[in-house]
Amino acid sequence: MTRIDRRFAKLKAEGRPAFVSYVMAGDPDLATSLEIVKGLAGAGVDVIELGLPFTDPMADGPTIQLAGQRALEQGMTLRKTLGVVRALRESDDETPVVLMGYYNPIYSMGVETFLAEAQSAGVDGLIVVDLPPEEDDELCLPAQAAGLNFIRLATPTTDDKRLPKVLSNTSGFVYYVSITGITGAAEAAAGAVGPEVTRIKASTPLPVCVGFGIKTPARAAEIGKVADGVVVGSAIVERIAAGDAPAQVLAFVKTLADAAHTARG
Repeated sequence: MTRIDRRFAKLKAEGRPAFVSYVMAGDPDLATSLEIVKGLAGAGVDVIELGLPFTDPMADGPTIQLAGQRALEQGMTLRKTLGVVRALRESDDETPVVLMGYYNPIYSMGVETFLAEAQSAGVDGLIVVDLPPEEDDELCLPAQAAGLNFIRLATPTTDDKRLPKVLSNTSGFVYYVSITGITGAAEAAAGAVGPEVTRIKASTPLPVCVGFGIKTPARAAEIGKVADGVVVGSAIVERIAAGDAPAQVLAFVKTLADAAHTARG
Protein backbone atom coordinates (compact mmCIF):
# COMPACT_ATOMS: atom_id res chain seq x y z
CA MET A 1 0.00 0.00 0.00
CA THR A 2 1.16 3.53 -0.75
CA ARG A 3 0.86 6.40 1.71
CA ILE A 4 -2.23 7.47 -0.24
CA ASP A 5 -3.85 4.05 0.15
CA ARG A 6 -3.07 3.99 3.88
CA ARG A 7 -4.41 7.49 4.44
CA PHE A 8 -7.73 6.82 2.73
CA ALA A 9 -8.12 3.49 4.55
CA LYS A 10 -7.58 5.31 7.85
CA LEU A 11 -10.09 8.03 6.98
CA LYS A 12 -12.66 5.48 5.86
CA ALA A 13 -12.31 3.68 9.19
CA GLU A 14 -12.85 7.02 10.94
CA GLY A 15 -15.89 7.77 8.80
CA ARG A 16 -14.69 11.12 7.51
CA PRO A 17 -13.66 12.55 4.15
CA ALA A 18 -10.12 13.56 3.26
CA PHE A 19 -9.10 17.17 2.97
CA VAL A 20 -6.71 17.66 0.05
CA SER A 21 -4.91 20.98 -0.40
CA TYR A 22 -3.16 22.28 -3.50
CA VAL A 23 -0.29 24.75 -3.48
CA MET A 24 2.12 25.66 -6.26
CA ALA A 25 5.71 24.66 -5.52
CA GLY A 26 7.90 27.75 -5.25
CA ASP A 27 5.06 30.27 -4.88
CA PRO A 28 5.73 33.05 -3.98
CA ASP A 29 9.31 31.89 -3.43
CA LEU A 30 11.02 28.65 -2.46
CA ALA A 31 11.51 29.41 1.25
CA THR A 32 7.93 30.61 1.82
CA SER A 33 6.50 27.75 -0.20
CA LEU A 34 8.45 25.21 1.82
CA GLU A 35 7.28 26.77 5.10
CA ILE A 36 3.67 26.48 3.97
CA VAL A 37 4.07 22.91 2.71
CA LYS A 38 5.66 21.84 5.99
CA GLY A 39 2.72 23.33 7.91
CA LEU A 40 -0.11 21.77 5.91
CA ALA A 41 -0.38 18.50 7.83
CA GLY A 42 -0.56 20.41 11.11
CA ALA A 43 -3.42 22.45 9.64
CA GLY A 44 -5.40 19.26 9.03
CA VAL A 45 -4.43 18.42 5.45
CA ASP A 46 -4.65 14.70 4.66
CA VAL A 47 -3.09 14.77 1.18
CA ILE A 48 -0.84 17.48 -0.24
CA GLU A 49 -1.11 18.30 -3.94
CA LEU A 50 2.03 20.09 -5.04
CA GLY A 51 1.80 21.97 -8.31
CA LEU A 52 4.56 21.71 -10.90
CA PRO A 53 5.23 25.19 -12.34
CA PHE A 54 4.78 25.18 -16.11
CA THR A 55 4.71 27.87 -18.78
CA ASP A 56 1.51 26.70 -20.52
CA PRO A 57 -0.98 25.48 -17.88
CA MET A 58 -3.99 25.11 -20.15
CA ALA A 59 -6.40 23.61 -17.58
CA ASP A 60 -5.74 26.27 -14.96
CA GLY A 61 -7.47 29.56 -14.37
CA PRO A 62 -5.71 32.89 -13.77
CA THR A 63 -5.06 32.22 -10.05
CA ILE A 64 -3.03 29.03 -10.62
CA GLN A 65 -1.46 30.37 -13.82
CA LEU A 66 -0.12 33.40 -11.96
CA ALA A 67 1.14 31.19 -9.14
CA GLY A 68 3.13 29.16 -11.64
CA GLN A 69 4.43 32.35 -13.21
CA ARG A 70 5.58 33.69 -9.85
CA ALA A 71 7.34 30.40 -9.10
CA LEU A 72 9.06 30.27 -12.48
CA GLU A 73 10.21 33.88 -12.09
CA GLN A 74 11.81 32.81 -8.81
CA GLY A 75 13.75 30.11 -10.66
CA MET A 76 11.57 27.14 -9.67
CA THR A 77 12.21 23.91 -11.55
CA LEU A 78 11.03 20.31 -11.46
CA ARG A 79 14.16 19.27 -9.56
CA LYS A 80 13.63 22.02 -7.00
CA THR A 81 10.03 20.85 -6.62
CA LEU A 82 11.30 17.38 -5.82
CA GLY A 83 13.62 19.09 -3.34
CA VAL A 84 10.57 20.51 -1.56
CA VAL A 85 9.25 16.97 -1.13
CA ARG A 86 12.62 15.78 0.16
CA ALA A 87 12.69 18.61 2.68
CA LEU A 88 9.17 17.74 3.84
CA ARG A 89 10.13 14.10 4.30
CA GLU A 90 12.83 15.11 6.80
CA SER A 91 10.08 15.85 9.31
CA ASP A 92 6.98 14.16 7.88
CA ASP A 93 7.10 10.63 6.52
CA GLU A 94 3.34 10.04 6.62
CA THR A 95 1.46 12.74 4.72
CA PRO A 96 0.92 11.69 1.09
CA VAL A 97 2.27 14.03 -1.58
CA VAL A 98 0.84 14.13 -5.09
CA LEU A 99 2.57 16.10 -7.85
CA MET A 100 0.04 17.79 -10.13
CA GLY A 101 0.91 19.34 -13.43
CA TYR A 102 1.70 18.76 -17.07
CA TYR A 103 3.79 16.23 -18.94
CA ASN A 104 6.30 18.49 -20.67
CA PRO A 105 8.66 19.07 -17.68
CA ILE A 106 8.62 15.32 -16.91
CA TYR A 107 9.29 14.45 -20.54
CA SER A 108 12.14 16.96 -20.63
CA MET A 109 13.77 15.38 -17.59
CA GLY A 110 13.18 11.88 -18.95
CA VAL A 111 10.54 9.55 -17.55
CA GLU A 112 12.97 7.03 -16.10
CA THR A 113 15.06 9.71 -14.38
CA PHE A 114 11.98 11.54 -13.13
CA LEU A 115 10.37 8.44 -11.64
CA ALA A 116 13.57 7.40 -9.90
CA GLU A 117 14.03 10.87 -8.41
CA ALA A 118 10.36 11.23 -7.48
CA GLN A 119 10.36 7.91 -5.67
CA SER A 120 13.61 8.78 -3.91
CA ALA A 121 12.23 12.17 -2.85
CA GLY A 122 9.13 10.62 -1.30
CA VAL A 123 6.46 11.42 -3.89
CA ASP A 124 3.40 9.16 -3.66
CA GLY A 125 1.30 9.96 -6.69
CA LEU A 126 0.97 11.90 -9.94
CA ILE A 127 -1.80 13.86 -11.60
CA VAL A 128 -0.76 14.74 -15.14
CA VAL A 129 -3.69 16.55 -16.67
CA ASP A 130 -2.64 16.42 -20.32
CA LEU A 131 -1.96 12.66 -20.56
CA PRO A 132 -5.16 10.77 -21.49
CA PRO A 133 -5.60 7.03 -20.88
CA GLU A 134 -4.64 6.37 -24.49
CA GLU A 135 -1.10 7.43 -23.53
CA ASP A 136 -0.75 5.16 -20.48
CA ASP A 137 2.42 3.55 -21.81
CA GLU A 138 4.07 6.97 -21.72
CA LEU A 139 4.02 7.58 -17.96
CA CYS A 140 1.08 5.96 -16.16
CA LEU A 141 2.22 2.34 -16.38
CA PRO A 142 5.90 3.11 -15.67
CA ALA A 143 4.83 5.21 -12.67
CA GLN A 144 2.71 2.42 -11.23
CA ALA A 145 5.56 -0.05 -11.80
CA ALA A 146 7.75 2.33 -9.77
CA GLY A 147 5.25 2.27 -6.89
CA LEU A 148 3.56 5.62 -7.54
CA ASN A 149 -0.19 6.08 -7.78
CA PHE A 150 -1.43 7.56 -11.04
CA ILE A 151 -4.55 9.60 -10.36
CA ARG A 152 -6.95 10.38 -13.15
CA LEU A 153 -9.43 13.21 -13.61
CA ALA A 154 -13.10 12.58 -14.35
CA THR A 155 -15.36 15.48 -15.33
CA PRO A 156 -19.06 16.24 -15.84
CA THR A 157 -18.54 15.37 -19.50
CA THR A 158 -17.07 11.92 -18.75
CA ASP A 159 -20.04 9.80 -19.82
CA ASP A 160 -20.66 6.13 -19.07
CA LYS A 161 -18.99 5.11 -22.31
CA ARG A 162 -15.78 7.01 -21.51
CA LEU A 163 -15.67 6.36 -17.76
CA PRO A 164 -14.25 2.78 -17.88
CA LYS A 165 -11.34 4.03 -19.99
CA VAL A 166 -10.67 6.87 -17.55
CA LEU A 167 -10.74 4.47 -14.61
CA SER A 168 -8.41 1.95 -16.23
CA ASN A 169 -4.98 1.96 -14.60
CA THR A 170 -6.10 4.66 -12.16
CA SER A 171 -4.96 4.18 -8.56
CA GLY A 172 -4.90 6.07 -5.25
CA PHE A 173 -8.12 7.99 -5.83
CA VAL A 174 -10.24 9.44 -8.61
CA TYR A 175 -10.25 13.22 -8.88
CA TYR A 176 -13.71 14.43 -9.93
CA VAL A 177 -13.63 17.89 -11.47
CA SER A 178 -16.94 19.33 -10.32
CA ILE A 179 -17.32 21.97 -13.04
CA THR A 180 -16.66 22.29 -16.73
CA GLY A 181 -13.93 24.79 -17.48
CA ILE A 182 -10.77 25.96 -15.76
CA THR A 183 -9.75 26.01 -12.10
CA GLY A 184 -11.27 28.74 -9.97
CA ALA A 185 -13.99 29.54 -12.53
CA ALA A 186 -17.20 28.61 -10.70
CA GLU A 187 -18.53 27.08 -7.50
CA ALA A 188 -19.21 23.40 -6.94
CA ALA A 189 -22.66 22.36 -5.72
CA ALA A 190 -23.30 19.19 -3.76
CA GLY A 191 -26.66 18.67 -5.48
CA ALA A 192 -24.92 18.26 -8.81
CA VAL A 193 -21.79 16.54 -7.47
CA GLY A 194 -23.45 13.87 -5.32
CA PRO A 195 -25.05 11.85 -8.13
CA GLU A 196 -21.82 12.00 -10.15
CA VAL A 197 -19.77 10.69 -7.22
CA THR A 198 -22.28 7.86 -6.82
CA ARG A 199 -22.06 7.07 -10.54
CA ILE A 200 -18.27 6.90 -10.47
CA LYS A 201 -18.18 4.82 -7.28
CA ALA A 202 -20.45 2.27 -8.93
CA SER A 203 -17.57 1.56 -11.32
CA THR A 204 -14.54 1.64 -9.01
CA PRO A 205 -13.59 0.78 -5.42
CA LEU A 206 -11.31 3.82 -5.33
CA PRO A 207 -12.14 6.89 -3.23
CA VAL A 208 -13.58 9.80 -5.20
CA CYS A 209 -12.31 13.28 -4.31
CA VAL A 210 -13.99 16.41 -5.60
CA GLY A 211 -12.14 19.56 -6.61
CA PHE A 212 -12.50 22.80 -8.60
CA GLY A 213 -14.97 25.39 -7.33
CA ILE A 214 -14.61 24.84 -3.56
CA LYS A 215 -13.61 28.13 -1.96
CA THR A 216 -15.15 28.37 1.51
CA PRO A 217 -15.47 26.23 4.65
CA ALA A 218 -19.24 26.03 4.08
CA ARG A 219 -18.75 24.65 0.59
CA ALA A 220 -16.03 22.26 1.80
CA ALA A 221 -18.46 20.88 4.39
CA GLU A 222 -21.21 20.56 1.78
CA ILE A 223 -19.01 18.61 -0.64
CA GLY A 224 -17.56 16.55 2.22
CA LYS A 225 -20.99 15.08 2.84
CA VAL A 226 -21.14 13.50 -0.63
CA ALA A 227 -17.49 12.75 -1.51
CA ASP A 228 -14.57 10.76 -0.11
CA GLY A 229 -12.38 13.84 -0.26
CA VAL A 230 -12.53 17.60 -0.73
CA VAL A 231 -9.84 19.35 -2.80
CA VAL A 232 -9.15 23.09 -2.47
CA GLY A 233 -6.54 24.91 -4.51
CA SER A 234 -7.37 28.34 -5.93
CA ALA A 235 -8.78 29.72 -2.67
CA ILE A 236 -5.54 28.86 -0.86
CA VAL A 237 -3.34 30.15 -3.69
CA GLU A 238 -5.29 33.43 -3.64
CA ARG A 239 -4.23 33.96 -0.02
CA ILE A 240 -0.60 33.38 -0.97
CA ALA A 241 -0.95 35.80 -3.91
CA ALA A 242 -2.43 38.43 -1.56
CA GLY A 243 0.77 38.31 0.48
CA ASP A 244 -0.60 36.50 3.52
CA ALA A 245 2.12 35.20 5.82
CA PRO A 246 2.47 31.40 6.02
CA ALA A 247 0.76 31.37 9.42
CA GLN A 248 -2.25 33.20 7.94
CA VAL A 249 -2.41 30.86 4.97
CA LEU A 250 -2.27 27.82 7.25
CA ALA A 251 -4.96 29.26 9.54
CA PHE A 252 -7.24 29.57 6.50
CA VAL A 253 -6.39 26.03 5.42
CA LYS A 254 -7.35 24.81 8.89
CA THR A 255 -10.83 26.34 8.61
CA LEU A 256 -11.35 24.44 5.36
CA ALA A 257 -9.95 21.17 6.73
CA ASP A 258 -12.01 21.39 9.91
CA ALA A 259 -15.17 22.01 7.87
CA ALA A 260 -14.49 19.08 5.56
CA HIS A 261 -13.69 16.74 8.45
CA THR A 262 -16.84 17.60 10.39
CA ALA A 263 -19.07 17.31 7.31
CA ARG A 264 -20.43 13.95 8.47
CA GLY A 265 -20.22 14.63 12.18
